[in-house]
Amino acid sequence: MSLSGLVHDYGFGVVEGPVRRTVIALERGRSLTCITTGLLLITDRERPLAVLLARGDRHFGGAGLRLDVMAPEQEACERFVSEIRALMREHNVFRGKVVALKVGDEMMGRGMSVEFPAVESVGQEQIVLPEGVLASVELHTLEFAQHADTLRAAGHHLRRGLLLHGPPGTGKTLSTMYLISRLEGRTVVILTGAALGLIGDACAIARELAPAMVVLEDLDLVAQERTTMGYGATSLLFRLLNEMDGIGEDADVIFVLTTNRADLLEPALAARPGRIDQAVEFPLPDADARARLLELFAQGADGDLADRGAIVARTDGVSPAFLRELVRKAVLHAARAGSATVRDEHFREALDLLERGGSTMRAMLGADSGTAHRLQAGDDWAGGGGYATYE
Repeated sequence: MSLSGLVHDYGFGVVEGPVRRTVIALERGRSLTCITTGLLLITDRERPLAVLLARGDRHFGGAGLRLDVMAPEQEACERFVSEIRALMREHNVFRGKVVALKVGDEMMGRGMSVEFPAVESVGQEQIVLPEGVLASVELHTLEFAQHADTLRAAGHHLRRGLLLHGPPGTGKTLSTMYLISRLEGRTVVILTGAALGLIGDACAIARELAPAMVVLEDLDLVAQERTTMGYGATSLLFRLLNEMDGIGEDADVIFVLTTNRADLLEPALAARPGRIDQAVEFPLPDADARARLLELFAQGADGDLADRGAIVARTDGVSPAFLRELVRKAVLHAARAGSATVRDEHFREALDLLERGGSTMRAMLGADSGTAHRLQAGDDWAGGGGYATYE
């Protein structure tokens, strides 16, 4: 019921009831108790106002909450609503936070839900990539942010798009987490899986709470070349393009898009500045990178490899995610054997076990990526584990 309806219908079945509240989960276990339905009779600048807060009517496109204001003068209503909007922007609980949008329950009138994922802090020393790859990522994100005022004064737009592409498990998600760690205070909105359909909501949040970064995982799910897609997927692609264009060139918003299949992407994504301005390839690690990754993942374990080169040679063509799992299984084999030291035989046993999993296991861990388009074991952003945590 609207505020005007409440006034006109009072005495015809409308009775006074309790204020309804809900508890909203925030970051790091905090929570906030909020009113969802309530009538507030207040005074603003000695002017009486009636304010009704209620859930929007899903049958008429009213998602979220609705605020109705009634006062003796129209100007008082407009001033109150304008001040509330300004306070909402100033005190928005999402500002400067990392949020993940999830598809909500449409039947209950909730088109989406917002979660605060616990994103691990990632340092530069945790990333092993070919020379120049991470520098390209930093230039288009960290350096842009550092010199935003100079670019704006010179008449250059701040909105930019960065595409990270390569086989599964090669460090795309890890590099994104590194950017989040470095861009402290920037609002980050993450979309993955079915939530990619919420690109409009994500861009609205980013525009309102800029500086911001929008992360779209597995872009090929909605942004394939349009001649290969069905109607539903194509409409999502058009929505993505329109939202990226409509966010405004002067907005300090970074779009970070990841994909395992850059060859399937729609060329229009790169047709205009501010969509995709830079693409960075994440290749499978070479021998030197594999040796460094084995050393990185083995930190904390007592290792004694007599022939590290043999292990490195045998892992040709695998991803960092594969190597992480290899080290974990080698430590497990050493523990089962009662050894406090992880030796060559434990790595050989771990490799044998992983290879017995066949092409499916290798594809899940990012090895032999050409044999599978996408096999993922877990939700990286929800802390669901799996082998894709290095992706």
